[in-house]
Amino acid sequence: MTHIAQSWKALLVTAALTLPSLAFAADPAMMKDGMMVDQKGMTLYTFDKDKEGQSMCTGECATMWPPLMAPMDAKPTGKWMPIKRDDGTMQWAYEGKPMYGYKMDTKPGDTAGDGKGGFWHMYRH
Repeated sequence: MTHIAQSWKALLVTAALTLPSLAFAADPAMMKDGMMVDQKGMTLYTFDKDKEGQSMCTGECATMWPPLMAPMDAKPTGKWMPIKRDDGTMQWAYEGKPMYGYKMDTKPGDTAGDGKGGFWHMYRH
């Protein structure tokens, strides 16, 4: 292998190892037009049945209401903290409230989950 090819391979390996950690260097979500949205602009929701720092939405619930996932090595950032789900994965919580998307929201700005079942609410600031 030539020196240039080896250097290129080393650069690609370094980028592959570094980029995932950089993806969560900033807050995992943001406020837009008074509501919390993820990095893709999709509305985030809270679930009234959750306990402080603990998700109660598992199984089929988590399929319909996908958790805002955090990497396994996530660290708290500002008002965001990673919480461990029952299945061992990590989820982001804002001010102790686990955050979720809604499967029926198909584009940024959709809010079809707000008020669903009387337990789901957009996170508003």
